[in-house]
Amino acid sequence: MPANFPSAPTKMLWLWLFLSFIAHLNVALAHVNGGDQPLAKINILKTIAVFRESASISAQPLFLGLKGEDTQWITVNFMNPMPTLDDWVGVFSPAKFDPSTCPPMNDKKEQLPYICSAPIKYKYANESGSDYTKTGTGSLRFQLINQRADFSFALFSGGLSDVNSCLLSLHAHLSPILVAISTPISFVNPKAPLYPRLALGKSWNEMTVTWTSGYDIDEATPFVQWGRKGGLQVKSPAGTLSFKRNSMCGSPARTVGWRDPGFTHTSFLKDLWPNVVYTYRMGHSLFNGSVIWSKTYSFTSSPYPGQNSLQRVIVFGDMGKAERDGSNEYSDYQPGALNTTDQLIRDLDNIDIVFHIGDLSYSNGYVSQWDQFTAQVEPIASTVPYMIASGNHERDWPNSGSFYNTPDSGGECGVPAETMFYYPAQNKAKFWYSTDYGLFHFCIADSEHDWREGSEQYKFIEQCLASADRHRQPWLIFAAHRVLGYILLTPGMARRVHTKSLWAGRVCRNFGRSTRSTSLSTAMSITMKDHNHCMSKERNHYSGVVNGTIHVVVGGGGSHLTKFSQLIPYWSVYRDYDWGFVKLTAFNQSSLLFEYKKSRDGKVYDSFTISRDYRDVLACVHDSCEPTTLAT
Repeated sequence: MPANFPSAPTKMLWLWLFLSFIAHLNVALAHVNGGDQPLAKINILKTIAVFRESASISAQPLFLGLKGEDTQWITVNFMNPMPTLDDWVGVFSPAKFDPSTCPPMNDKKEQLPYICSAPIKYKYANESGSDYTKTGTGSLRFQLINQRADFSFALFSGGLSDVNSCLLSLHAHLSPILVAISTPISFVNPKAPLYPRLALGKSWNEMTVTWTSGYDIDEATPFVQWGRKGGLQVKSPAGTLSFKRNSMCGSPARTVGWRDPGFTHTSFLKDLWPNVVYTYRMGHSLFNGSVIWSKTYSFTSSPYPGQNSLQRVIVFGDMGKAERDGSNEYSDYQPGALNTTDQLIRDLDNIDIVFHIGDLSYSNGYVSQWDQFTAQVEPIASTVPYMIASGNHERDWPNSGSFYNTPDSGGECGVPAETMFYYPAQNKAKFWYSTDYGLFHFCIADSEHDWREGSEQYKFIEQCLASADRHRQPWLIFAAHRVLGYILLTPGMARRVHTKSLWAGRVCRNFGRSTRSTSLSTAMSITMKDHNHCMSKERNHYSGVVNGTIHVVVGGGGSHLTKFSQLIPYWSVYRDYDWGFVKLTAFNQSSLLFEYKKSRDGKVYDSFTISRDYRDVLACVHDSCEPTTLAT
């Protein structure tokens, strides 16, 4: 035991915790993605405690959520009698935890940091002011979200290392010196109902409400109270789901990335009138008779299928999450996530439904990141349906049944996404479904499962496209995470899905997220082609009978972007290396506007219109109609 071991019982406990982690996780750094993992720059495994009598750190307020807030800004004040440029403040949650719950690492190839020993995020002390190194005092602002656990703040000096050098030796750098620890702070009700996510149900007049809480069914009964705005309110019961560590397929999800996800509740609000504003709030009825309430939210119910009115759809992929307070955090490679989120929030009055087609949170096996993601999108998802598709970072894991044998999900193998979000699939593990919204009919595929001809999913896609009522719902949308599927927008008779079939299927607009299986996003790309043949020189307005297939890759939701190839195909119409999203506006049954907007300013950087009457749908061009359809 070091000579400078503090005598205070509290400091003794904290030193024991940190030293236990050092012994418990004595492994070498490996697979550090240079620059992408700020926490990996901390030699947290070599932390030593040197508590200084005049050093201090405190956070205010001590009790969060007194007015029902799910997210709150706090102020951290600190003092160090021996300040340095590399002092930093780390945020830990839970505030105190038993190191025995942090499992040993058997695979040295796992990506650092190991969250059960590292802070969830940190800031440099000198961000508080340029005179910090002179005065030794500072103040920082952090934003915390309710994650069903308390928080503490620790002041460190040094220990930040160069990532590339870390690969050579763990012992070549100074250890982080733990200078002071704050008193824990917490939300007044860490179990409160949080972060509602709306989704369309299995019928057009049904909306589902999904949320997270810390209440299991043996503690409280979940429900939603809802009704027309200003009208009679009724109650609908909710079901409860959760998942355990052993539900995960591999590490880090079932080892160092594990964190209790709480409980996910879903309620079905049925028999809604079209185009009506409803209010709702989630509740948990405790067995002592009291009720724990969420805030009150509102949404507008779906239009009747075929309703000839203005309808607006947002589409993007690969967004992820980021710290709004500017902290350095784990997996900090979604730099555009907040730009996209905030642009959608600003324009929320002009959005009816959102499709996030894969790569949602990029939690990569660190389950706590799902709370951060659902908190980030809450203003959107609590107001309009937030529909999702499965991506490689949700599902893929070797020998888990995914089509691609990659470790992109970090061992999650789809479990958190399938549990924490509702989508109207017949089988949640088979992430494909259809749903209707006014003039739109959606066919959502799961690119991470087999979609080849003859597969179960292929038959679903074929049935979904062929059975669309193109008179009432002329805008058929087919979406998938990878390039196999795109989004199909056309009033034509779509019957097949493969590239050769998009033309036969009368497809005019196709959207997809990514062109390859990596952790990076693709930027905006539009092409006009069929079987690599340019079908039209038109760029801005398409009308009449379909004469080509337009492919759109829109994977710039927020994650790092992949640069385009320098070889530009002659059929490529538009490219943009930036974060952005697509907005589709159906004015009526015969007119659709496509807009590509950048997340940085919300301005339109590319657009076109499609104008077509139902008679154009019926007029098949040469060789594009098959002799039989599902109708025969």
